[in-house]
Amino acid sequence: MNIQTDEQLLARIREGDEEAERLLYERYKQLVRSRAHSYFLIGADHEDLVQEGMLGLYKAVCEYDEEKAASFKSFAELCITRQILSAIKNATRKKHTPLNHYISLNRSPVEAEGEMTLLDTMRSLTVADPEDVVIGRENFERMVEYLEKTLSPMERRVLSLYLDGLSYPQIAVRIEKPLKSVDNAMQRVKHKLEGFKN
Repeated sequence: MNIQTDEQLLARIREGDEEAERLLYERYKQLVRSRAHSYFLIGADHEDLVQEGMLGLYKAVCEYDEEKAASFKSFAELCITRQILSAIKNATRKKHTPLNHYISLNRSPVEAEGEMTLLDTMRSLTVADPEDVVIGRENFERMVEYLEKTLSPMERRVLSLYLDGLSYPQIAVRIEKPLKSVDNAMQRVKHKLEGFKN
């Protein structure tokens, strides 16, 4: 059996070969897991760091230039570690965000004398017409039913993860599929949504 080098797989990936992309990710999955195992992230589990590491691997695949970097393996290790450390650093920064960025409900949002406070503004908001609420709910339920009938299991999974706030690269890592497959799935979802009529 002919085992290809990382650089040979990268050349195939740049030509759009999804199988080569899968093989390269499979080859480096254990390295990502061992790197993630070396770190700890408060409020997250080990798999969150593994996903960050896989995102680092994805960046390495996209950015590797054999004329500038040494071996792909060295470059990938660096990208994986940086991505994990960056996630840890960002998480610790966000720990105090609620305390540092609170907004008082008793202050004016525009800081002008005599302006309404946020609390006054919230009290003055009009309540939606109950008929509009019911119609909106019915339309939403029909759309969900339509999507359940028309989307494939993969399209439903990709859409669900996208609605949870994951980016295309993060979805690709989560479902262990090439980025192009995720993009194609989302394009099909959008096309099918255009076919939905209220």
